[in-house]
Amino acid sequence: MTWLNVIFVGLTILYPFVVYLALGHLEPRILALILLIVFGMRYLIGRRSAPRYATWLFFGVASFAIVAFAIGSESTLYYYPVLINVILFVLFGYSIVYPPSLIERIARLREPELPPGGIVYTRKVTLVWLGFFVMNGSIALATAIHGDVALWSLYNGLIAYVLMGALFLVELLIRRQVRGT
Repeated sequence: MTWLNVIFVGLTILYPFVVYLALGHLEPRILALILLIVFGMRYLIGRRSAPRYATWLFFGVASFAIVAFAIGSESTLYYYPVLINVILFVLFGYSIVYPPSLIERIARLREPELPPGGIVYTRKVTLVWLGFFVMNGSIALATAIHGDVALWSLYNGLIAYVLMGALFLVELLIRRQVRGT
């Protein structure tokens, strides 16, 4: 991962805190424009080596940023985490309908000759992540509708990442137990 990718990923992860800290100092339209610029630069710099789904993600976020800019409302910015969960749900769901699953593709980067049991396992893990995106996206939607920027920032900027990390860790422990390593 290049240093530019690290910056882009960091800005993406910090989005809820940036919104929380910037509201009251910057117009919501400026924040939407910054989001569009950050994702646009990330897409343009990495598009040759990026997987096809990165294009979907870029156009989804770009569309959101354009709508948020046009509306110019603070509350519109709160729906970004909802959009990300919807996009991830669609990408993971698409990979279930049209295999190999996204988790299987990732697993094959480390183990190209994945055994049949590994394929079944990665499909189940993909389904678990689909459930996570539904739950996480629903809570993100509830925080956006509630409209309390502090609550929204706390959930989407901290709690959601802790939950993702916990799910990843639990899956890693289960995978090690299943593989006997």
